Amino acid sequence: MIHRPTYTRQINDSLKRAPITALLGPRQCGKTTLARSVGDNQQSHYFDLESVPDQQRLRNPELMLGSLSGLIILDEIQRMPELFSVLRVMVDKPDCASRYLILGSASPDIIKNASETMAGRVEFIELSGFDLLETGEDSWRDLWLRGGFPRSFLARTDADSQAWRAGFIRTFLERDIPSLGITIPATAMRRFWTMLAHYHGQIWNGSEIGRAMGISDKTARSYLDLLAGTFMVRQLQPWHENLKKRQVKSPKIFLRDTGILHALMDIPDFHALAGNPKIGASWEGFVMENILQVIRPFQAYFWATHSGAEIDLLLFQQGRRIGIEIKYSDAPAITRSMRVALADLTLDHLLIVYPGRHRYPMDEAITAVPLNEIGSLSDLLGGR
Repeated sequence: MIHRPTYTRQINDSLKRAPITALLGPRQCGKTTLARSVGDNQQSHYFDLESVPDQQRLRNPELMLGSLSGLIILDEIQRMPELFSVLRVMVDKPDCASRYLILGSASPDIIKNASETMAGRVEFIELSGFDLLETGEDSWRDLWLRGGFPRSFLARTDADSQAWRAGFIRTFLERDIPSLGITIPATAMRRFWTMLAHYHGQIWNGSEIGRAMGISDKTARSYLDLLAGTFMVRQLQPWHENLKKRQVKSPKIFLRDTGILHALMDIPDFHALAGNPKIGASWEGFVMENILQVIRPFQAYFWATHSGAEIDLLLFQQGRRIGIEIKYSDAPAITRSMRVALADLTLDHLLIVYPGRHRYPMDEAITAVPLNEIGSLSDLLGGR
């Protein structure tokens, strides 16, 4: 078992501040295990809302929950969205002696009215799969290939991991999406998801994808928003400066878990990954997700102009502007695009993250940082 102390601390701190803590993230990313470990250290009660007996126990939720004290854990709350209004009533009672930890596999935008119903009463924490600080920096090849879902990463062999991911994709399409009340044929969504895998790391072009699938731009956008709302896809937004240059204004699209990306692209092992033409885009998404999980910035952007200048990741940390370029190369070089980004965005520093072993300055304002030093990267940028 891999311990996740940062998330445990976040949850415990949140439970002290807010009557309701919402732990959100994709299915099978470890939410239940983490919630149970938090509950084991205090008086707690657990309800699995996918369990018929637990659903029966909550047929009269105010009566059931009102009889309990301590920590109450409600797992897969999107299965019973009517509980949100009940929780609002419960926590507003002057004699409420409980704290609620609710777990969900969809964002508040997908769980209709969740954030509005509980406004001012809930603190949200987003849980992802394992990151490099949790698995150890030397495990980056396995984590890159298999992704961060616990059962995929911890599988005995690459073949076992691939089989688990294939089952996850099928279950997600055939059961999880319909459970949200969304009626999209599984075959259509799988085709769209697979197409997004081949667009991984590229600028969103709804017209092009819509034409390829024979659907409208609006439908393609709704499919994208659904996958983003269920934590399968990240839409990295562009940053705009007041420059005399035409800047890209559409988001970049990434599959958040590279294990799922590789399963959709039928990449079974590291040998196949190394020979795939999408290896650079896969590496970019993998490194980006780890940086965002470790640092947890309030906002993250990319920047690009139509003339070709770009920066993979733009962060604003403690009043500083930090640019990050992600290169799958043992010897990354300074490019003209980097120089343009430094000048036009007035960056305080530019970091180049690469798969080598040594950290070294490349210029006064440019430093090469190996991925296995992601912990020190966190310290440099003010992360966890």
